[in-house]
Amino acid sequence: MASACPPEASTQPALPSGPAVFKTVPYLFMLPEILCGTWVWILVAATSVSLPLLQGWVMYVSVSSCLISLLLLLTYIFGFHKNSKNWKVLDSLYHSATAILYMSAAVLQANATIHFESSINSPLYYQLNSAASFFAFITTFLYILHAFSIYYQ
Repeated sequence: MASACPPEASTQPALPSGPAVFKTVPYLFMLPEILCGTWVWILVAATSVSLPLLQGWVMYVSVSSCLISLLLLLTYIFGFHKNSKNWKVLDSLYHSATAILYMSAAVLQANATIHFESSINSPLYYQLNSAASFFAFITTFLYILHAFSIYYQ
């Protein structure tokens, strides 16, 4: 009689669900990503947006990234992923692409900040743009950390 081999146990850790999302290393970056990205959006919206082409891209990246990251976070919290390995690949691809987009947005926001540095009329707008640049680079760093930490679980 042939003996059946037991199914091999998966060596990859299970994807988190519920409150465990906030305790697992790559996924605990999601809430700070959303919060810092929201600050970028708020701070850019508080300025006069004198460079609509540059700051429009910053707004697009920050708003769309915040919304998609929020949906992804809710997916993990409510367990819609059903522990599928495809979600890990999707998460990695999303955070890698978003890190690249956020880097471009952060550089454009820094350019807008430099433009406001020479403007003597509104030091408040310069300060708001400086803060938006800071949060854009922090958010970029968080997305990069998330994308790379998936491989080192």
